Amino acid sequence: MTRLRMGMIGGGEGSLIGPVHRMAARIDGMAELVCGAFSSDPAISEITGKREGIPASRIYNTWQEMIRNEDQLPSDARPHFVTIVTPNHLHYGPAMMALEAGFHVMCDKPLCISVAEAAELQEVVERTGRLFCLTHNYTGYPMVRRAREMILGGELGTIRKVIVEYLQGWMSTPVENTGNRQAAWRADPGRAGIAGAMADIGTHAFNLAEYITCQEVTALSATLRSVVPGRILDDDGTVTLLFGNGMNGTLIASQVATGEENNLSVRVYGEKGGLTWQQMEPNTLTLMWSDAPIQLIRTGTTFPGTGRAAPMHTRIPAGHPEGFIEAFANLYRNFMMHISALDEGRKPDPLADYPGINEGLRGMKFLEAVVASSARKAAITDL
Repeated sequence: MTRLRMGMIGGGEGSLIGPVHRMAARIDGMAELVCGAFSSDPAISEITGKREGIPASRIYNTWQEMIRNEDQLPSDARPHFVTIVTPNHLHYGPAMMALEAGFHVMCDKPLCISVAEAAELQEVVERTGRLFCLTHNYTGYPMVRRAREMILGGELGTIRKVIVEYLQGWMSTPVENTGNRQAAWRADPGRAGIAGAMADIGTHAFNLAEYITCQEVTALSATLRSVVPGRILDDDGTVTLLFGNGMNGTLIASQVATGEENNLSVRVYGEKGGLTWQQMEPNTLTLMWSDAPIQLIRTGTTFPGTGRAAPMHTRIPAGHPEGFIEAFANLYRNFMMHISALDEGRKPDPLADYPGINEGLRGMKFLEAVVASSARKAAITDL
């Protein structure tokens, strides 16, 4: 397969997620980074671009300049897709301009800062026919894929309950006031949008709940809190989820759970059995049955019960941990497989799925509903 050319907006020196995206895109040898506007600070953009081996002529001071200039290049030089790894308020503009210029887009979550912006982006994606991937990377884990495959196949029976939690402790003190760049923009409504923890990690939990159960939330009831004194946006929240099939669920997202690292977990219970997956032990899927012992399924194995989806998203033998970056890489690989298939006029493997513009719109509807519900003392609010 010919390597696809990639441009990047954001993710310069000091970024947490920019290097993760670059490593993930390169793992399978399917992409090369050819241009970038890596920071609003031209000096940082230049440093990052040089370290990535990009020619000076393709390191840009602004994302507008990058998209304009790259759009003028011949088809065998311009990027196939653009990756956007900026704070939330700078997702919409670059994504819109890149799509209109004919580039496919890979964008960090949440999609943008309002349902109105999300709907506009969805319209442009549909009108231009460009592909769009939203990096809800936790859907890329092999055992998450196996969990979804089991539920789609009816192995747990009718799903009755889902509990999803994302607990962090890194914002238990006002770190946004200490020069921490990652905390500063997440605590700033002008850059993060209408929500804090719920936008940063709650959207991941919401997406995971819908992805694994194969059901959509139709209404919710939410309570948001700002625990740390002086913090404007929420740093803790609890949401009751009401699904279209009649089941309900609970979502907890907190960045003030002192001592927690990145403790994302999901539990799903059906009429025949249940399952548990934890991101901090990602290679294991725990199955619980009403008429049999607890069963563990492990990444990298080929025993009966492993299914097709998990092996397809596993690179190394059993017993060798795969984690966060590899899950990101699975989304990049699947996205690039779709780009290549589109260019070649063929259909990609249906198991090579990835979160797209629809998941982005749902995430924004979730955030607006959560904020509205909390403002009305946890009133039930439709999505």
